[in-house]
Amino acid sequence: MDDPTALPIQTVFARACDPESTPLPDTLRDAIVAELDRGCADDRGSRVPPADLGPSVAAWAATQRLRFEALFAAAEREGRADVLVRRAVLACAPLASLSGAWLQWMSEPGNAEEAVTMRVLSLFAGDVGAGHPRASRGSVYLSLMQHLRVAVHAHPASQLAQDRRIADQSFYLPAVALTMSRRPDAYRGEIIGLDLCLREVGLLPPLDGVQTRLPHAIGWDALDPSRARTPDGPPPVEDARAVAAAFVELAGAAGATAVERGFAWAFGALRRWCDEVAEELDAARDPGFEMAELVRSRAREASVYHDRFNVQGRPLQEWLSEARTDPIPFLTALANSRLIRPGNSDASRLTGTLVSEKGRMFRIFPDNELDTIKRWIDALPADPAQRAGWRPPAHQPRRITLRPASESSHDDGDAPADIRQAYIRLLRRTITPATRRYALRYVEKRLARSRQGMESSAQSLPDEHPVDGLRSWLLDQHDLHNREFHNGLGDPLPDRAELIDSSVQLAPLTLIDGAWLTGYTDYQLASTERGHFLFDTYWDELGNSDLSLNHPLIYRAVLREMGIDLPPTRSPEFATWSGFRDQSFDTPVYWLAIGRFPRTFEPEILGLNLAMELSGVGGNYRRGRQTLQKHGFSTAFVDIHNTIDNVATGHSAWAADAIDGYLAEQAPTASADAWDRIRAGYRSLNAPSGLLAGNGARQAET
Repeated sequence: MDDPTALPIQTVFARACDPESTPLPDTLRDAIVAELDRGCADDRGSRVPPADLGPSVAAWAATQRLRFEALFAAAEREGRADVLVRRAVLACAPLASLSGAWLQWMSEPGNAEEAVTMRVLSLFAGDVGAGHPRASRGSVYLSLMQHLRVAVHAHPASQLAQDRRIADQSFYLPAVALTMSRRPDAYRGEIIGLDLCLREVGLLPPLDGVQTRLPHAIGWDALDPSRARTPDGPPPVEDARAVAAAFVELAGAAGATAVERGFAWAFGALRRWCDEVAEELDAARDPGFEMAELVRSRAREASVYHDRFNVQGRPLQEWLSEARTDPIPFLTALANSRLIRPGNSDASRLTGTLVSEKGRMFRIFPDNELDTIKRWIDALPADPAQRAGWRPPAHQPRRITLRPASESSHDDGDAPADIRQAYIRLLRRTITPATRRYALRYVEKRLARSRQGMESSAQSLPDEHPVDGLRSWLLDQHDLHNREFHNGLGDPLPDRAELIDSSVQLAPLTLIDGAWLTGYTDYQLASTERGHFLFDTYWDELGNSDLSLNHPLIYRAVLREMGIDLPPTRSPEFATWSGFRDQSFDTPVYWLAIGRFPRTFEPEILGLNLAMELSGVGGNYRRGRQTLQKHGFSTAFVDIHNTIDNVATGHSAWAADAIDGYLAEQAPTASADAWDRIRAGYRSLNAPSGLLAGNGARQAET
């Protein structure tokens, strides 16, 4: 802690939970590399392939479950099992509350056509309970914490960093894993390896004793990352093995080394953590251990108020000052003071008159701390001689910090030189601060243009949000699209050259289908009441792990029928291809930019999402089908969109429901502003140009 650059592990954890966390190109890279190197080799210093470690990990986990079950059984005989249940659940909370979150940024617009990416996204979809709100593995764990009433700091998961009942050790593995998740460019193989290790382990061993004692509190299978979320689904651990094998086949020896490194590091971190949790739970069987913890944690603030009250001839303030490092002398003195009736908390002043409504310590202790004090008093022997020399079991949690590289070594980088370079950079999750600022300004300017003349535009949402929600308005728009389609049946269809040119110019947009929703792959957004609609939409755009339904791949197939074989989307050659016009990157860059700010621009994204999903349903997709048929090309791309975007049960309906849900949560005084922001997002799909719109964009830039 003497190093001024050291970050407490809770800080690293909370920072990595932020879906808009500032880019981490270098500041933590050296620290993460050092952590990975701690656990990447066996006792002989050689690497061990995950395929060989898998059975060993499963065997180790089984042994650990027996170990913890024995601890719980001993505590049960002593009447202390409830204490161990509570402490085990808290110890597992940082990891179990975010089970699978390290996969959250593995998919990005630039790799959405790759088989390995889709298999990883499928694993992640299972972890977040795709298709259902609040159905992630972490959400189920939150239910367990709420059942035990230990969830005061549990939601969002970043708030766990404030819970003083959770030791540093419990934050270490998830903090490092989540930090790596924000740098998939650097740690792709390591993330695959650590994910495989955690799925080989299955249910975290300390939770085995909890499950035995609370078998019906929750659906326990959801907390086991090796188990499928649906009865007919394949075990995720098998999928994780297949992902690792496919990645190694693709990336070669370097990929194998990365996977092995991540796997071995996670296994080493799990072993150390389980040993520390077991020591903590064993110590907690003695009520004095929790009392010593409580005194140590509260001594600093308590010492301020107790300069005049004496215990055993010394000011309580002195006792408490010393208790910050060693609470035992104070507890011994307290046990022999007039405040305590050993063996009888009901008759003790400390837990009676002092904390009553008229007492001087009213509401000083919350219920859980008062319970700790009562258990300690009730366990004290009546004979003072038996209390002499007492010390609780020794278990001192270690302070864990990471020492990142100096901020001065952080490469801010240059902003994109032009819109094509912006497209290349924004295809990836990891960007420099300069590119992030460029993206933020790009979004702000587009939205400023969209707000100009919004009241008089026929392409806007209603001036006020309908009281009964957007579903009726949605059906009206669908009818309008249908009328426009039938009214235009006699209009000439584009000729072959026009069709091919328009299809080519749409490629930078269509090959990143769903990019505006990329931010909703963040673990804690993907399963919220409205976020699950947006994640499900994103996953649908990419085919739900079925490459034959992957929209970018379907579009590439149509382009090949037209004689166009484009470079890979993520390659520099794609964005610099001479067949594209510069303006064809305007809306794609907007999508890529706004998708990075799912919290900052949530209402605008909701509006944009509705505009995008509704844009072709019932009209343009049907006309597009006629045009493709006329020239002998596949209609698969427009057909699949006209079905999955439908206004009854498809993406358009989901988009409307997400907006209605968002507005229902707003305070009456804020709902009008929120609706205006949604309307601006809706119009931003086809943002106006011209003098007034340009002036608005320039004002946003200043």
